Amino acid sequence: MEPCIGGRDDGTAIGVRDDFDSAALRRLARASKDANQARRLLTLAEIYDGGAGVQRRGSAGFACSRRWARRGTRPSAAKDQGTKSAYIFGAICPELGKGAGLVLPFCNTETMTLPLAEISFPVAHGAHAVVLMDQAGWHTTDKLDVPGNISIIALPSKCPELNPVETIWRFMRENWLSNRIFTSHDNIINHCSEAWNKLIDQPWHIMTIGRRQWANGP
Repeated sequence: MEPCIGGRDDGTAIGVRDDFDSAALRRLARASKDANQARRLLTLAEIYDGGAGVQRRGSAGFACSRRWARRGTRPSAAKDQGTKSAYIFGAICPELGKGAGLVLPFCNTETMTLPLAEISFPVAHGAHAVVLMDQAGWHTTDKLDVPGNISIIALPSKCPELNPVETIWRFMRENWLSNRIFTSHDNIINHCSEAWNKLIDQPWHIMTIGRRQWANGP
């Protein structure tokens, strides 16, 4: 995901600091006695990891979502103030316009094993899938159970734009998940599941916005 942390007067984004990483931020959050500070630190840790979370606090994920509006107007948008969250674990195949994913309440090594198994099911017999991931701890740990028909390629750190699925997250946020009020944790799960199923029912979107020339060769 492409985090929108703030901006300068000239409209350019403020980059994340390179003297911290997500693991250090989580250690600070665990040691903090201030609940609000701990939540902010955990939010920053997700940004460093490039997480694809959907939270009740604000919009889906951490990137800005865009909306059409008449020039000169300042349209309002719903903003949820809750703190419940869920994660969409998903992978796409731009060549075939297919995808596989799960919506889960947590993001750790144990839950990461479940979507990998889900991704491995539709892989054709005799074929091998390559999954691009960032270097989040639950992606790179030796404790992760990776199916035999999947290989994981770790992308360089702090480069989420290299992963084609980040475009998918942005598309889902802007069309189905952002600027809404979630009534409960189950409501978040249901909306995420509905959004993912809508994406799978529209393979042309996966084949267009999910394609990268460097990933498909010349």
